[in-house]
Amino acid sequence: MLKIRKSYKVRLKTNNNIENKLDQYCGSARFVWNKCLAMNLERLEKRQPILWYNELAFWLTLWKRSEEYGFLEESPSQVLQQKLRDLDRAFRDCFDKTQPLKRLPVFKKKGKGDSIRFPQGLKTVGRRIFLPKIGWIGFYKSRSISGKVKNITISKKGERWFASIQVEQMIEIGKHASDSEIGIDAGIKCFAAFSDRTLVEGVNSFRKHEDALSREQRKLSRKRRGSENWKKQKRKISKLHHTIANVRSDFLHKLSTDISKNHAKVYVEGLQVRNMSASAKGTIEEPGRSVKAKSGLNKSILDQGWFEFRRQLDYKLFWRGGMMVEVNPRHTSQRCSSCGHTAKENRVSQDVFRCQVCGHEENADVNAAKNILTVGQTGMIACQANRISGRQQEPAGTREEVLLVAS
Repeated sequence: MLKIRKSYKVRLKTNNNIENKLDQYCGSARFVWNKCLAMNLERLEKRQPILWYNELAFWLTLWKRSEEYGFLEESPSQVLQQKLRDLDRAFRDCFDKTQPLKRLPVFKKKGKGDSIRFPQGLKTVGRRIFLPKIGWIGFYKSRSISGKVKNITISKKGERWFASIQVEQMIEIGKHASDSEIGIDAGIKCFAAFSDRTLVEGVNSFRKHEDALSREQRKLSRKRRGSENWKKQKRKISKLHHTIANVRSDFLHKLSTDISKNHAKVYVEGLQVRNMSASAKGTIEEPGRSVKAKSGLNKSILDQGWFEFRRQLDYKLFWRGGMMVEVNPRHTSQRCSSCGHTAKENRVSQDVFRCQVCGHEENADVNAAKNILTVGQTGMIACQANRISGRQQEPAGTREEVLLVAS
């Protein structure tokens, strides 16, 4: 048995009174974050040690007793304390040398990523949840919620409020129901090509709504900032962004669930999406080339959601007793899956692969998926052989993530 934490995200049934309270609590939490962040940034400029959670919690107590910041008393203490913990974690990650993308925390803006977290005093009964200082709130329930509730995060997207209910569960991880192994090649024109010749087209949700989004954004630019019509238009744009994200998320969840049910081991490319979608503008001294074309490619790459797809696939396979393995994508699109000959001339076009030595012809993405499967299986066999021979490896029982350099 394994103890895990799982979240159930539901949409809340709110009214004006509840929404006003939630807006107020989000505003207070945002104020505390920004004020504490400003204090620490000022201390960094003066080369003074920054304030961590315990010191910031002391300042929060003083602010709540003051006349100037007494409005903080109206918000639940745990909500403000959780925001301080988030800031503390953000600074620790910033100074952690093992973090590859470390950066200083940034100030929060109103209406962008508003969220608060309740760790205590929570209840869930049927289709209702109880939150401190708010009371019972109904929600749309699409599936049963099992496990011990640990915390609830309330967030706002567009005009809707959502609750992410995190629970603690005990699950039994046994052997996967299937013994199938498969390789997956990720692409833009074809979202996923499988080594068994299955092709999955992507939804391209941003591209499908791009024209409508551009029209609505042009309408916004012609309205006076801050006016009622401007606010209405902002809500339209926010709703459209929400639709784009929902379409993509629905597609990724359905596909990753289907794969995790039918295959025990899945080999995928270890793509560096951040590097692949970097801007080509360059600098004033050394301007980039084909900037417009690269910008369009970046949009298409980010529209696929490759990283999120791998993340979902990883934990869903793990829960079912399977495994996802990342392999180095080097030369997988240029190598012949039949004879192993590697040359860029083998890739005749975007869709066609034709080996210049043995004449093997196949869909280019399927050929790459077969190579990914072969490289992944070879790497797993090598890991097992090294473990048997006594070479130093990762502890048995951990989730292995193998990056192999294909020769």
